[in-house]
Amino acid sequence: MSSIAIVGAGPGLGAAVARRFGREGYDVALVARDRTRLDVLAGVLAGEGITARGFPADVRRPQELAGALEEAADALGPVGVLQYSPVPHRDFMRPVLDTGHRDLVGPVEFSVYGPVAAVRQVLPGMRRLGRGTILFVNGGTAAVPHPDRAGTSIAFAAESAYGHLLHERLADEGIHVAQLVIPGEIVAGHARRDPAVLAESLWGMHRDRHGFRHYADDLDS
Repeated sequence: MSSIAIVGAGPGLGAAVARRFGREGYDVALVARDRTRLDVLAGVLAGEGITARGFPADVRRPQELAGALEEAADALGPVGVLQYSPVPHRDFMRPVLDTGHRDLVGPVEFSVYGPVAAVRQVLPGMRRLGRGTILFVNGGTAAVPHPDRAGTSIAFAAESAYGHLLHERLADEGIHVAQLVIPGEIVAGHARRDPAVLAESLWGMHRDRHGFRHYADDLDS
């Protein structure tokens, strides 16, 4: 059994995905900036019988992210599933007319350089396995740009294009690439945007391997 690496792992969606894939026998690599929080989450999951370890990295530092994923593969086995789902910074969401070129550095590092570094690190291992899944998780501006959220609108569009290109190119190699668009906030108890519900959707995307873009909820929700 290969492992799943969750980039942007936290106590909400990341933990829910770890539990869902952990129930299927996957070991879980948790990747985020804060080592202490990762260790706490790994401990909680271990108490539920899931093998999980934290690997700290900042997604805006490509070499650091690649190094964390390399360490994860060495510790837990080849990464057969990669989920890229860090939560964007609020300062990425400025109105378009207030957004200059320097304001796009962070969003592009976060949503373009990070995914590319992560994919390039895990792809050789997936090719050796002869299978793999890459899951991108984005907000609603990935599908419909918003004039008051220029940074994510622009960067998510680029991330979506990259993911779609991978989807087309890697399908014949048994590597499925898909995107889950989550309009609005993740809300505990929500019928479609509860973390556990979203985790089930991501598991289904991995299992069913059909299509690139999927929606967690209606775009006007």
